[in-house]
Amino acid sequence: MTTPSTAAATAADFDYRRHPDQDAAAPVRHPVVVVGAGPVGLSLAIDLALQQVPVVLLNNDGRLSVGSRALCFAKRTLDIFDRLGCAAPMVAQGVSWHVGRVFFGDRQVYQFDLLPETGHRRPAFINLSQHDLEAHLVARAEQLPLLDLRWHHAVVGVTQHPTHARLTVRTPEGDYGLDADHVVACDGSRSPMRGMLGLDTHGRSFRDRFLIADVRMKAPFPAERWFWFDPPFHPGQSVLLHRQPDGIWRIDFQLGWDADPEQEKRPDNILPRVRALMAQASRAAGGSGEIPEMELVWASVYTFACMRMERLRHGRVLFAGDAAHGVSPFGARGANSGIQDADNLAWKLAWVIHGRAPEALLETYAREREFAADDNIRHSTRSTDFITPKSAASRLFRTAVLDLARDFGFARKLVNSGRLSLPTTLSESSLNTGDAEAFGGALALGAPMVDAPVARVPWHRGDESADAAAARASAAATPAAVVTTAATATDADEATTDAAGVPAATRAAIATTAATAAIVTATAATDAGAQTHAAQPPAVASEPSCWLLSHLVPGRFSVLLFLDMDRRGSDVHELLSHIADAFDGLPAPSVLLLLPQATSPIAQPLTLTPPRGLTVHHLHDKQGLAQTRCDARAGTVLLLRPDQHLCARWRRLQPTLLRQAVLRATAALQAAPVAEELACH
Repeated sequence: MTTPSTAAATAADFDYRRHPDQDAAAPVRHPVVVVGAGPVGLSLAIDLALQQVPVVLLNNDGRLSVGSRALCFAKRTLDIFDRLGCAAPMVAQGVSWHVGRVFFGDRQVYQFDLLPETGHRRPAFINLSQHDLEAHLVARAEQLPLLDLRWHHAVVGVTQHPTHARLTVRTPEGDYGLDADHVVACDGSRSPMRGMLGLDTHGRSFRDRFLIADVRMKAPFPAERWFWFDPPFHPGQSVLLHRQPDGIWRIDFQLGWDADPEQEKRPDNILPRVRALMAQASRAAGGSGEIPEMELVWASVYTFACMRMERLRHGRVLFAGDAAHGVSPFGARGANSGIQDADNLAWKLAWVIHGRAPEALLETYAREREFAADDNIRHSTRSTDFITPKSAASRLFRTAVLDLARDFGFARKLVNSGRLSLPTTLSESSLNTGDAEAFGGALALGAPMVDAPVARVPWHRGDESADAAAARASAAATPAAVVTTAATATDADEATTDAAGVPAATRAAIATTAATAAIVTATAATDAGAQTHAAQPPAVASEPSCWLLSHLVPGRFSVLLFLDMDRRGSDVHELLSHIADAFDGLPAPSVLLLLPQATSPIAQPLTLTPPRGLTVHHLHDKQGLAQTRCDARAGTVLLLRPDQHLCARWRRLQPTLLRQAVLRATAALQAAPVAEELACH
């Protein structure tokens, strides 16, 4: 949680607009109202709209954030933004990086690589100012017909009722009432919503101050994270350097608790520090201490705390992001964890609102993200204690560790300049079905699915005409982002009969808008190869690369089925029938049929007649990375939740167990010990 005091800079306002709800005789009721249009609120509202949930997003003013603030956005967050249809322009604008360097005094201690292996669509991190990130999210939000974004509509009161919450909303033209089945507070660390309900956060505050400075300069340093302990240009303190887009560099200076925030924000105090830093950085990069010309763009002094609310769900109101929990800025865990809150909550709200799951599913949001908040707070507190030792003994320990880390790998594991954000593995989630057999690999139960390069394999539908086959081939040639943001051709029939109750025309408008946006973003030079799929000639293994996660349908479960090279269409059809039966009464999942890495082309396409509603993708694990990361072999089955977290897996498909796992993952079945379940089969 940060408490900034900003030096300057203004942002252009979004206009206030009067809404018809303000003229209604009684408060109009909506399924979901999200309070706060920061990164978390925008992400949640976009996700809900893509899952056919009408959503109102209220913001108390009409401007985006000022300055860099949240800056480092992790690979998992970018995977989420890919699903929302807005990652490509963010990555194109942002500065991608994966290497960090740690210095002690004037010497480099060591460097690390956050993504040493290949075969990932997105970088370990991008640096992009919160202002620019919000601008991309607002642009995406404005494309969605079911998302009603209202600027200058501030919530000033909330009353809870058994079936809804009533909000009092203040505008430049006066107050009006608004009812919502569910309200999500994403209104920041000082959360007025939290105060209105008489709630608070609990944890630990740190007596220290840090200065953020955004400085424009031409500095010939790589796009890396550089962290100094006790540097000669700022003795006794720590300093962090990051490169941003547009020739701007972000610098965090530790100041100490007694520093005067107003004095420290003065340019004549900031720029001499930056010049001294640049001279040292130049020498570290192999130069001779050159100091570039520079301009101070923005500055802020902040304090911070590591704390969270005791519970994230209170009746009809749920809390997410900084409103729910706060961490120190070291490790980029604030915005990243908040966006993962939104990712966790959106599908659960959608399934409850559409009548697909009981309200108990919302309680799992609170439990899972409280667990994640505790994990982030633990890492953040340890980082802060190492960076800002408060006793002679802890400072002596840090010095010894940094001295040893130059030569010994074991000591590097003890250095903590901020454990960089990783998604929390929900290993204890009640929605998981425990492993009945041993699995290795990088993917743990409860973790989000990792991406991998794949290629599409042609297959024939046994029940389609030549015209339908041509249409499906044409659909296969569209960018992957279209698949992930709109209903695909193969599940169009099911989509029109979804429990959402949204008219087909509205669904078509959403799909058209999302597809248009995806096609535009797919033309970005940095992403064109990853998002474009060429139509495949018959009976030849597909060659154009695409990405595994691009084939998962928003708001749906996914089943990954690893096949062997001599698979038969009749066998696969039987497996698909079992999968369809497991989802009886629920939206059909996206099914990915994965062939292993092979040295020879696939000679004969499968002929399949997928059960009604199933979205089926036949894919080639070109580099074998999906199989390796999942510790899969022929017959292995993975069940992914709509937020792409792995919730069950087996070495072979067992229809009854799959059905039970689906019910458990939607909170419709009380979890039972795996041993008891296996005894029944």
